[in-house]
Amino acid sequence: MTLERLFSPLTIRKTIFRNRILSTGHNTRIAHDNVPNEALAAYHAARAKGGAGLIICEAATVHETGRHLSIATDANVAGFARIAARVHEHGCAIFGQLFHPGREMGPSPDGSRPVAWAPSPVPNDRFYNMPRAMTAAQIRDFARFYGEGAARYRTAGMDGVEMLASQGYGLGQFLNARTNLRTDEYGGDLENRLRFLVEAARAARAAIGDMVLGVRISGDELNPYGMELPEVVEICSALDAHGLFDYFNVIAGSSATLGGAIHIVPPMAIKNAYVAPHAAAVKAKVGVPVFVAGRINQPQIAETVLAAGQADMIGMTRAMIADPEMANKARAGRFDDIRACIGCNQACIGHMHMGYAISCIQHPESGRELVYGTKPRAAKARRILVAGGGPAGLKAAAVAAERGHRVTLHEKDSSLGGQVRLAQLLPGRTEFGGLIANLVHEARKAGVTIVTGRSVTAAIARAEADAVIVATGALPRTPDIPGLGEAHAVTAWQVLKGEANIGGSVAIADWRCDWIGMGIAEKLAREGRRVRLYSNGNTAGQNIQAYVRDHWLGVLHGLGVELVPMARLAGVDEDTVYFEHVSTNAVFEARDVETLVHSLGHDSDTALESELAAAGIEHYLAGDCQAPRTAEEAVLEGLKAGLAV
Repeated sequence: MTLERLFSPLTIRKTIFRNRILSTGHNTRIAHDNVPNEALAAYHAARAKGGAGLIICEAATVHETGRHLSIATDANVAGFARIAARVHEHGCAIFGQLFHPGREMGPSPDGSRPVAWAPSPVPNDRFYNMPRAMTAAQIRDFARFYGEGAARYRTAGMDGVEMLASQGYGLGQFLNARTNLRTDEYGGDLENRLRFLVEAARAARAAIGDMVLGVRISGDELNPYGMELPEVVEICSALDAHGLFDYFNVIAGSSATLGGAIHIVPPMAIKNAYVAPHAAAVKAKVGVPVFVAGRINQPQIAETVLAAGQADMIGMTRAMIADPEMANKARAGRFDDIRACIGCNQACIGHMHMGYAISCIQHPESGRELVYGTKPRAAKARRILVAGGGPAGLKAAAVAAERGHRVTLHEKDSSLGGQVRLAQLLPGRTEFGGLIANLVHEARKAGVTIVTGRSVTAAIARAEADAVIVATGALPRTPDIPGLGEAHAVTAWQVLKGEANIGGSVAIADWRCDWIGMGIAEKLAREGRRVRLYSNGNTAGQNIQAYVRDHWLGVLHGLGVELVPMARLAGVDEDTVYFEHVSTNAVFEARDVETLVHSLGHDSDTALESELAAAGIEHYLAGDCQAPRTAEEAVLEGLKAGLAV
């Protein structure tokens, strides 16, 4: 496919974008104390260097009550100026984003709950806030704050400003007749509900002059209390008539409910480019360019959206978290070299929700540019042997080879991938297999020799290598549970490999509370079996990213899977499985069970490590052989091992 439209320039006012690839505003948690820093500048500079046409820096609050990265004081200007300068070095445009969450507020830094401000005291279903209605005077003050924030972005050297009215945040709450119940000039009919945004936009326009000014809005908030597409199209048409905005940036979802929030960063179970029809509906009613985002992870998909006339600029944020060089590779036609985002959400939005800097399980260099942005050449080329062809081994091999070492990777099985080979077999998880496809391509491109069907021994290592990276992974753990050896009990791995005869009534004992238990439950339920999923935590999927989990819980509910939380496997007999409540230790039963499927963790494969240590051979560990965790840690430790040899 040629990408003529994707790499055609776009001009808005005086700003020329070199292509149609956009990194949308997204919370990175890279900055400290809500002040932009050098690490955040390096993060955005990497995407600019990688060929992006426009970067919109993450949302910055216009007032301290927003508790976010801030543009509320002049002290913040220098940090944003640093970011703008670093991005401009690479020929990329950059905008600042103006934001206030309104009622969408979590706890304060000291753990207390703040007062949440909103148009009306309408509660929030996700953060359980009952907000306080703003006075008309406060609203006018906030309109001024938006103008002052825009002025600071201009001083910082940004090319434009985007106002965030999407996903049920502050400005969007005024637009929605379900959250704006006011009876004054800021509520009621459409004109009044638009008034706050219009006044704030006028203040911003007065502050920035002929710079670009845009607005981000959800085409459909996708929750029972949210705005739907026809309402949003009417709002955009009315806003366009005011002539204040130079573009509309269309996304989906809302922070207000668990179901709506999924669409803030849609997981792999959501289809690609699903927001594009919403953008097309807006585009049909406005006279300015329309941007769109939402699971557009490949340049070919972006080109298709542009060719259909659905949008003029394509948000590909996670695509550039997974591969900062995506745009340059696409422009050069190097499609096989693109490390495609797999929509796992684990280290990007998953890190952000935990309060850590975002990254990518495939590319841990993202978000860590100051540490891993460049890989030093090895002082001396050595023979490096990598044992294990899962994520850890493949990443280690690729990095070591990239640094100049002669690297051979041995995988004992006939195919590469480790546990990822199993994960991709689950319903809706096929895309996860892209992790291995990408890593195998990177290893081969770096010059790694890959040998399958051969295990590594100390004798082989002594003869063929100067150092060994051990990435031998882990195997399913079978703890000493009464009756487990006699009952019809199988591991999750056996189910996925097709090695188990599964009965019609299944109980799943899920210790890890991750994708395995939920995935097995969905697989077996879709096969027509009665499935009961007993999880050791507060909920199934407790240890996977919230948007992935919450969507999956809805799928399991629709399939009739019975979910039992806080259940620890205690025993099993011919047709009954015994559990203990993890809080009280009270015993309860699952009766009429034909098959128990257990996912009770893994044991590290340390045999080669012990052998190498006894032989005095230099070696390094990476991934589950060190301690069983996830693909994220495996790839990160593979990176570190590849740098250490």
